[in-house]
Amino acid sequence: MQTIDVVQYRSLAPGPRLLVLGAVHGNETCGTGAIRAVSAAFATGERRLLRGVLTLVPVANPVAHARGTREGDRNLNRDFRPSVAPEDAEDRITNQLAPLLASHDALVDLHSFASGSEPFVFFGPEDNDDGLEPFRRAREEAALARAMGPRRIVYGWLPAYARGVRRRANGRIAYGIGTTEYMRHCGGFAVTVECGQHADPKAPAVARRAIDGALALLRMTDAVASDPDGPATADRAATSPAALELIEIVDVFDRVSADDRFDRAWRSFDRVRAGEPIARRGDGEVLLAPEDGYVVFPNPNAAPGREWFYVARPGTRSGFDG
Repeated sequence: MQTIDVVQYRSLAPGPRLLVLGAVHGNETCGTGAIRAVSAAFATGERRLLRGVLTLVPVANPVAHARGTREGDRNLNRDFRPSVAPEDAEDRITNQLAPLLASHDALVDLHSFASGSEPFVFFGPEDNDDGLEPFRRAREEAALARAMGPRRIVYGWLPAYARGVRRRANGRIAYGIGTTEYMRHCGGFAVTVECGQHADPKAPAVARRAIDGALALLRMTDAVASDPDGPATADRAATSPAALELIEIVDVFDRVSADDRFDRAWRSFDRVRAGEPIARRGDGEVLLAPEDGYVVFPNPNAAPGREWFYVARPGTRSGFDG
């Protein structure tokens, strides 16, 4: 029977409560290595926690991790809500992790991807009272996103996913709730860091830089020098706004038929011009880019009725304009 290892450090000085997750998807191990390296540094006294609480979970999904697969029974980063009657491994894992998220202020969730682009950061909505994802900590979350290290910062996923669900028979917006969405629901703020491709030897360093960036931003530790471009100090935790590529995901297209096909082999964040063909339906309908922007998360192996690709555009958000 697998267990979830949780390592926690508590300072006697009050401060923020930061949670870092690795291997929410079992085959995404760059975060696992980075978290264990940080934990070892605290265990040996090389690092000191100056204030607050730091909680480290190197393997959030031990079932999938033991198999070397992305998922155990299903995607842990979807429908992330406690269950009264858990039906699968991920339900049982969620029941353990959800109270942990709810007891913290900030979450850094470390991931990697199969193919595509450079590292990037996901963050959430602006402050709002809408029913989809009400929020009140956008300024803090924007600062956390900038402190992670990658220059590419992405937002708008849940509204775009919800648009697709509304067009889909029997779709559920709740299925789009992952760790970060649940964290915001509980009153915290959160980012997901996609640290690079699964096997990229640089991905663990990106994950380590993200952890150090969060600790520096929240002034929880002394400066450290894990960033190859310099130490992640509190004064230097954020990427310069001029260097950022801010991207807003705006819509999703489902695959309708197995005969649907892409016009070319798109990679995530490939640029596209307004009116450029992206894909063609089996009945001949051509799907055109609605505006200048990006093709995001194209999946040529998507099953009919599931997300096929997203479209995005250059973003504009407060906290990223210098």
